[in-house]
Amino acid sequence: MSQLDKESNPIPQGNYVPASRFGNMIYTAGMTPRKEGVLIQTGKVQTEESVSIYKAAVQQAAANALTAALNTLTAQERIEQILSLTVYVNAAETFQAHTSLADFASAYLYEKLGSRGIGSRAAIGVASLPGNAPVEIQLVAGVSSEEKAN
Repeated sequence: MSQLDKESNPIPQGNYVPASRFGNMIYTAGMTPRKEGVLIQTGKVQTEESVSIYKAAVQQAAANALTAALNTLTAQERIEQILSLTVYVNAAETFQAHTSLADFASAYLYEKLGSRGIGSRAAIGVASLPGNAPVEIQLVAGVSSEEKAN
């Protein structure tokens, strides 16, 4: 797979960088579903609503995390593997379909990276998230050189 086009990093909402790299490991900050710095959806994820209404928000948060990771790469590098995906859900107390929301993130990463986009995963319900975002996504990725991968 060729290197994905680099986009602008998500706009940090505090004193941090979108992604940090140490050697061949990339750690992203937690990414909410912001587009150009503005949340595209807010509010707690509710039990009585179809999880599909959160799909765009989950995909945006995943896209932000992937973009941040990709922007740490040089031209001859690629993401070899998503090692860990953590999906935080701003869940109403009775909500229990956390993994269904995480599946949207996994599907997005698979669409962009193929099997390299699927790694270990955790879906965690929390009492609140920054800006009242419905989800926040953080990932860890391993890097390899395109030359070595071919």
